[in-house]
Amino acid sequence: MRVSPYPSSYQQVIGDLSAKGQGSNFLGRYGRLAGCSAFRTHRKDLRYHWRMFAETQLAEEFSARIRAHALRMANSANSAHIGSSLSIADIVSVLYTQILRVDPAAPDWLERDRLIISKGHATSVLYAALAERGFFPLDWLAGYCKEGSNLLAHASHHVPGVEVSTGSLGHGLPIACGMALAAKRDGRSNRTFVILSDGELDEGSCWEAILFAGHNRLGNLTAIVDYNKIQSFGTVKEVLDLDPLAAKWEAFHWHSIEVDGHDHAQLQETLSRVPLEADKPTVIIAHTIKGKGVSFMEDRLEWHYRSPNAAQLEQALRELGYSS
Repeated sequence: MRVSPYPSSYQQVIGDLSAKGQGSNFLGRYGRLAGCSAFRTHRKDLRYHWRMFAETQLAEEFSARIRAHALRMANSANSAHIGSSLSIADIVSVLYTQILRVDPAAPDWLERDRLIISKGHATSVLYAALAERGFFPLDWLAGYCKEGSNLLAHASHHVPGVEVSTGSLGHGLPIACGMALAAKRDGRSNRTFVILSDGELDEGSCWEAILFAGHNRLGNLTAIVDYNKIQSFGTVKEVLDLDPLAAKWEAFHWHSIEVDGHDHAQLQETLSRVPLEADKPTVIIAHTIKGKGVSFMEDRLEWHYRSPNAAQLEQALRELGYSS
């Protein structure tokens, strides 16, 4: 069974980038190695950086596509939460193109990695990623939030590739703990990832799960906090200040790291190394921007609720390099 990240061969990506003229971009960044007198010594470094460059380009293109899908879905369904979806698009992209061991042809494969989107209201970008990866046809996206469709407004386990239904905040991490503990006790190598919102951390059930995971040394569990600092009724600092956030997780025996949640290279480098400490769960505090990628949505509370009209959709897609 094929378990490598999408696509199965990065040589294909390199060929695609070369055809698009991206090879010169890579050489501009890493070409100094080719001129080094000890080039043979650095050949593996060059190959590694070429691969990282190619995979980062792939993830960035994937991010733009799933953002465009999510925007069209929000407009068509007149649905909310587009700002929340755009916030995690880069994280979801890196996971599905470079990190997760999954097989779209066998979504229930026992050894697969698990990803839970605990902030289930950000489901449009998850559905878009699953469709792009081939878990179901792209034309299903047109049925988002429509009568008779399984693509509900909050994540639904009836959709291929979705592990659990979420939306009631504070449930995703406890479920992820159970999955990680079962895998550990069964001796399986699969990993469990869960994306939480920052406002979701107001829920006491999250902190019970954080305590549980640290106590049980769930090194196969990684939590990613979408720290865009805006929740439903205001800024996180105004509603319920979480700082110092990293120190709180560390006090519960987690290894914490803070990253730019829109920097694909940084996300890939961090996620590829988990667990960051043996027998400790990892939390990645990803500093993000609500509505990222669309200028008039970025860092704006109202896009937690609003859906783009036709003119706003056209402008948003244009900023992403697409047409409506």
